[in-house]
Amino acid sequence: MIIGIIGAMEKEIVLLKEKMIIEKTVNQSSLEFYVGKLNDKEVVLVRSGIGKVNAAMCTQILVDIYNVELIINTGVAGALHPDLNVGDIVVSTDTLQHDIDASVFGDPRGIIPGMDKSVFLGDEKLLGFIDDITLSDQKILKGRIVTGDQAIGCGDTKTLLYEQFEGFCVEMEGGAIAHVCHLNNIPFLIIRAISDKADEEVEVNYNEFLELAAKNSSFIVESILSNIEIGSMRKL
Repeated sequence: MIIGIIGAMEKEIVLLKEKMIIEKTVNQSSLEFYVGKLNDKEVVLVRSGIGKVNAAMCTQILVDIYNVELIINTGVAGALHPDLNVGDIVVSTDTLQHDIDASVFGDPRGIIPGMDKSVFLGDEKLLGFIDDITLSDQKILKGRIVTGDQAIGCGDTKTLLYEQFEGFCVEMEGGAIAHVCHLNNIPFLIIRAISDKADEEVEVNYNEFLELAAKNSSFIVESILSNIEIGSMRKL
């Protein structure tokens, strides 16, 4: 089994890259794909770049060229759920894209016209591994992750996303990765560590806590890899 691991920014993948046994680095579509092993698992690690288009393109390359059978997305996010604090973890029960809005045609916001589904479920087996993982000072919650091509730094918008979509956190790539995984029948999991509260203090909090959040998210990825038994995962 080959596992694809995606992070949007260098700081979101650097700790994993340092621990990898990198066998080769491949340049493809302006991206660098690191092929090798992490925790005795065959992995392809890549920095996708920020935003849904970059994330979707990167995911499809992992599927088409590297034949990955599982994708894990690691990174940071802004908190929507009131119980979440900086450094806490959200693992996706499901994801949706909050910025899709065809309401003028009668579809609720977040619904993708013409698609069989717009809410994409995280893999149940991977979610099950989370129950045995702990962080000493932070919480690990399972919940919905919402995605859009905006960095959220407004209390009113934060409240809207929490109340309308029941999102636990908000970020800019996970929903697109999940969308492409669904179309290709690839199991996935989105992992986000909280870097800020998605409110008017977002810039201060993000800059201060990005490294802590990225470290915690990388720890969850490593813990999941340690629990995966080769051959035990199935395609959805």
